[in-house]
Amino acid sequence: MKCALLIGAALCLVADLSLTGCGSKVEADGKAEAPPAAKVEREGDANVVKVDHPEQFPLATAGEHDSAPELNVTGSVNPDVSRNIPVISLASGRVVEIHARIGDSVTKDQLLMRVQSADISQAFSDYRSAVADEVLSRAQLERSKLLFEKGAIAQKDLEVAQDTDDKAKITVENATEKIRVLGADISHPSSIVDIKAPVSGVIVEQNVTASAGVKTLDNSPNLFTIADLSKVWVVCDVYENDLSFVHLSEYADIHLNAYPNLILKGRVGNIGPSLDPNIRTAKVRLEVSNPGVLRLGMFVTATFHGLNKEIRVTIPANAVLHLHDRDWVYVPSAGRQFRRVEVVGGKMLPGSLQEILSGIKPGQQVVANALVLENTVEQ
Repeated sequence: MKCALLIGAALCLVADLSLTGCGSKVEADGKAEAPPAAKVEREGDANVVKVDHPEQFPLATAGEHDSAPELNVTGSVNPDVSRNIPVISLASGRVVEIHARIGDSVTKDQLLMRVQSADISQAFSDYRSAVADEVLSRAQLERSKLLFEKGAIAQKDLEVAQDTDDKAKITVENATEKIRVLGADISHPSSIVDIKAPVSGVIVEQNVTASAGVKTLDNSPNLFTIADLSKVWVVCDVYENDLSFVHLSEYADIHLNAYPNLILKGRVGNIGPSLDPNIRTAKVRLEVSNPGVLRLGMFVTATFHGLNKEIRVTIPANAVLHLHDRDWVYVPSAGRQFRRVEVVGGKMLPGSLQEILSGIKPGQQVVANALVLENTVEQ
């Protein structure tokens, strides 16, 4: 009886082992073959982290380069007031034709508008009367000379005739000049006067429409204003503490938001003699040659360069961590630790480098990719 029980137990054990070997598969553990993940622990100081495998975070050595201090300010494009030319009409009347509009580019002597003017009609009438009087006075002078030679008149009568002829010539000259000043052509008598562009440029102001009345210069606005935009002004606001960066006749770099790859040169033409009492800034005027892309009202950034060069630290751009509106780098510390150090970042340099104004020194080592270490810390 005992033998039968032992045989049955043995058979059950063999069956159980057989089922286990046929119904399951052994899988390889891939994680066992990979290098161990870096384990990061925060120390008592929130800016200090400790890692098990610091070699997983490559280091970079801070370099240096010569750099002049810079000042970046904002400004706007304005017309050169000396190149703003008003278009006026000395003859009053009614507009009968308009050939230009605000925003148009015009050339010198281009027809802008036509005005029908009673002033022109009166000027031509005065001119014709003056010419007729001159013809009469000339004839009387010739007759007086002949009579004087024959002894028929006295010397004073000849002098009176000569004076009358001289005055008649002056009247003709004045009438001719008046027509010319009013803008009419003496050889083409007409009540219509052509208003032409005095210079080439862009029409930046228009105060007249078709069939409108044109008054004399008394309390009347300009018909048009033409701006020569080949040279413009960039007016910047510079804070009182930064005025040492700005010097007359020196040049600044002009950067445009619309054309990030274009850098223009602007010459400092004027530094405001007074400060804005509210924001403590002075107006600085830069004179810039317009290659055709500057438009009035554009916002620009002007960079002023200091005269004295300084040695600045350079590190890979990836070594800088932007966190909470501040810049940080990780530097190695004793005992497999890294310390997070705040720095002041500067401009970007060629070769994926960034300038560091303060926080670390040349030759100091930093983690080459601060974001990778920071992400590991957060996990």
